[in-house]
Amino acid sequence: MVLQNYDVILFLCSKLKFIVSSSVTEACNNSVLLLGPRGTGKVAVLELVLEDLLLEYPDMITLSGGVVFQIRLNGLLHSDDNSALKEIARQLCVEHQLVFSKMASFDDNSEFMIAMLRECGLAHKTVVFVLDEFDLFTQGKQRLLYALLDAMQSVTSQAVFIGVSCRLDADQLLEKRVKSRFSHRKLLFLPPSEEEIYRLLDHVLSLPVDSNLPHDYAMEFNAKLHSMFSDERFRQIIDSFMNFSPTVRHLVKFLFRAVSDMDLKLSNLSFENFKSAISSLQRQPKMECLRDCSILELYILVCMKRLEVKEQNSYSFSAVMKEYKSIHDSFQTSDYYSQDVCLRAFEHILQRGLVCFADGRGRIQSTEFRPVKLLISFAELSQGLKAHHLCPAILQKLAA
Repeated sequence: MVLQNYDVILFLCSKLKFIVSSSVTEACNNSVLLLGPRGTGKVAVLELVLEDLLLEYPDMITLSGGVVFQIRLNGLLHSDDNSALKEIARQLCVEHQLVFSKMASFDDNSEFMIAMLRECGLAHKTVVFVLDEFDLFTQGKQRLLYALLDAMQSVTSQAVFIGVSCRLDADQLLEKRVKSRFSHRKLLFLPPSEEEIYRLLDHVLSLPVDSNLPHDYAMEFNAKLHSMFSDERFRQIIDSFMNFSPTVRHLVKFLFRAVSDMDLKLSNLSFENFKSAISSLQRQPKMECLRDCSILELYILVCMKRLEVKEQNSYSFSAVMKEYKSIHDSFQTSDYYSQDVCLRAFEHILQRGLVCFADGRGRIQSTEFRPVKLLISFAELSQGLKAHHLCPAILQKLAA
């Protein structure tokens, strides 16, 4: 969030604050989605808005026992409709000091939620539903989303529905009946630009010239730092790091590691400090798995990457084999093996955790026909191919 333009942050905060505060002051229902890549400040802005409302309405709002309280769900934990609605009922019972029944059915919990929303509305008490990893709630029949948004259609309820997701198309995953009850408000959080990244680097790493430090030393330190910013090798390291961990929190951790490696005798940051820091922080297990892969296994991974680039969201081993044959026919490569050999290589990379099945059918369906997906990013695959001492040049070209 620090990396974004101040005017953009101010706009997002004011927009979200207006949506939440209108439910408090005007006793109405609202819904909104906060969409953007991870690390762009979606949850941070939400927390700022709620804290700001606490300061603005100190006598009428508290997050526990006051006019506003939160119910938080996470798609990683509560994507199942039954468990999600049960968690809503549990949090409502805790808030109102009621006895929670673990044996209640989906319909029982749904009726309880509707009744509690009605009672809260009559008492001018706003309920804020926050659904982290919102896109995971859209899997299945979306009974929870429908029950929640349908309950908010009543004039007696007073609630705010806030979905948080890293998928920009999360609203397109909603069923028609759910869409009809959603307000279609979206707040988009953009990833930081290159200019904003280097502005943050300068802000964090530069020494203040008006501090207790010697003025000449601070000036020299900052001059060498700015000179390093223009070094192409340094820019490649920053680009590589942001491809793996594009969040402010991880970037600051990376800078802290680089400063910790600084040679006190030299008293200046060097290129080697940042090179050492990125080596210690980048995720290594998958890269090590790639280094141990055979040439055939690398071909299979590159074929899967090419299928995903072609926007084939669902593909099986059979589709991978067609892509593999297409590469062989186009470039007449010498590395061509039978389907049985390729299937054994495919099962090997499944065991390594570089690939996984995209469905939950277990062993009911044959391996070669089950949909699969890559578990490594394109950047990781490209870097792994470059580090592999036996990787053919054609594979690096195909993966570029």
